[in-house]
Order: sequence, then structure tokens, then C-alpha cells
Amino acid sequence: MNRREFIAGLGAATTWPFAAGAQEQGRIYRLGVLHQLPRTAAQFARLFDGLRRQGFIEGRNLIVDTGGFGSSAQQYPERVAEMVQSGANVIFAGGDAAMRAAQEVTRTVPIIGVADDMVGSGLAASLSCPGGNVTGFSILSNELDGKRQEFLMELVPDARRMAILLDPTTKSPAQLGALVDAARSRGVDVSTHSASKLEEIGSAVDAAHKAGASALNVLASVVLNAHRRIIFERTAELRMPAIYQFPESAEEGGFAGYGPRLEEIFQQMAAPVARLLRGEHPRDIPVQQSTLFDLVINLKTAKRIGHVIPETLLIRADKVIE
Repeated sequence: MNRREFIAGLGAATTWPFAAGAQEQGRIYRLGVLHQLPRTAAQFARLFDGLRRQGFIEGRNLIVDTGGFGSSAQQYPERVAEMVQSGANVIFAGGDAAMRAAQEVTRTVPIIGVADDMVGSGLAASLSCPGGNVTGFSILSNELDGKRQEFLMELVPDARRMAILLDPTTKSPAQLGALVDAARSRGVDVSTHSASKLEEIGSAVDAAHKAGASALNVLASVVLNAHRRIIFERTAELRMPAIYQFPESAEEGGFAGYGPRLEEIFQQMAAPVARLLRGEHPRDIPVQQSTLFDLVINLKTAKRIGHVIPETLLIRADKVIE
């Protein structure tokens, strides 16, 4: 197996709100979006382009509720309630916390989104039969956090101390402990630093540097991804190589990225979102999982921070930014 094949009304009403069928001529559909990223994020363009291809065109037969874009986790319940009250046919949620918050508010409106591990987190009963009113895409974050750590140790082979930057609301002590133990088994000590909101990110990166870390593994997190440019700049100032959960991050200026392409995932999500808008039940739409993963290395960023990347990694990378 190669690396690209490494490691898917308010309350609890029991009836489904509308019957499945063909897209109705003249009907206006409403899609709510609950996400920490703004509407201008590149992946949303891919989602809405995919929906256009499915016959759902914003401004013609599709209304997109913009109130949930750029939401903080604390705002999730209120934003979902507003979407339900406004008659959203489907809610698209970004991340485990957003999907869970949406499910706590409504058990009748279909919810679809991208999660770290939809089955492992209890959002779905299984990949093939999600159950409830939730389905979507699992990006296998826990497995890939470990794989990224392995790549980082290869990218910085002389590191004897590295750091983990995490959102504590998305990682269990057991998951974190496994990463720390895996690094120590290879002679690398690891310090852990938490940031669950924007204001904590800069100080967490600084703390990692003060702890003596010579490399940083930025774990999967909606918050950390939403504010990744802050991490780009701070780690560059500290001359600290860092690896991120999506290859697009390396293309945007990060040192390295490994994982599925987020923009491609959002484009793939258009088809199941369209099925839900047409009235299909989430339990009949299997959870998808990432199957393709890219390693992208930004040589320009490496030169900026004065780090020489081993030739073996440059050869293995799917893409090198020069």
C-alpha cells in the first residue's frame, strides 16, 4: 500500500420531514452552512460548483444561509437553531463539534459534513448505515496525525525534541498519549501545547519553541486549520518546521502538509448534499472515507527558515513547491 492509499424540527421527532423524490420544478431549496471558515474559503467554491452541476443554483433555486459561516464553537447551537427556524432543508457542518452541535439541536433536519472519524466519534452508527439524521465524510484524522508525525521526524531527522499543537476539544488523552509514545519509541521527546480558539494559537506556538522543540506537528482541527496562516507566520519567525493536515496548507506557505485534499472532498460532497436536498434520508447515504493522500513539501518555506530537507523526502513527495 503506498502513501496515497493509506488510511466516510427541533428535538427528536420520529418522522422524516419530507419524502424522497426528484428535484421539484419551481421549488426553492435552503441549505444551512455551519463552519468556522468564511464563505470565501476556496473549498466552498468547489462545493457550490458541484451543487450547480447537480442542478442546485444559488440565487435561482437554492438559498444558502450565510449566518453560520465564520462561527465559533460557542455560537454553534444558536446558529443551528436559526437555520432550523428559517426552514433549512439540509445543514452542512464542518467538523465533529459542529456536526454534534447540529445533531443536539435537531434530529429531523438532515446533517452532512466532514468529520475526523464519524463512526469513532459516535456521529454515525457505521459507514454503510449511518443511522439517525447524519452522514458525510470521514477524513481519518487520528490515523493521519500519526503518519504526519512520522513524516515530520523524517523531514527533521536531527530533532530530539518536537512539539504537538492540538485543539483539546478534538483529541482524547489516549490519542494524544499514543502520539507521544510513538515519538519517544524513536528517541524523540514530545511536548504538547493546546489552543482551542484563535487567541490561544500564537502563545501555544511560542510555548512549543520555548520548550525546545525543533519541529511542530499541527494536529487535525477545524480551529487550527481555520487560522493556519497565523501558524505559518509564527513558525517561520521561529524557524520551526511544521506539518499540517492538508496538502493545500503547504501550497499556501506552510512547511509541509500530508492528507486528503480538502477542496476535492468538498467537491465530492456536492452529490450527497444534492441527494439530501431531494429528500433522501441520511441513513441511506453511506459515509465516505478518504482514500487518496498527498505529501506536499514547500521548499521555498524550508529555505526561508534555513532548513535543508533530505533528498529522499523530496523524491517521495507528491508535490514540491520551489
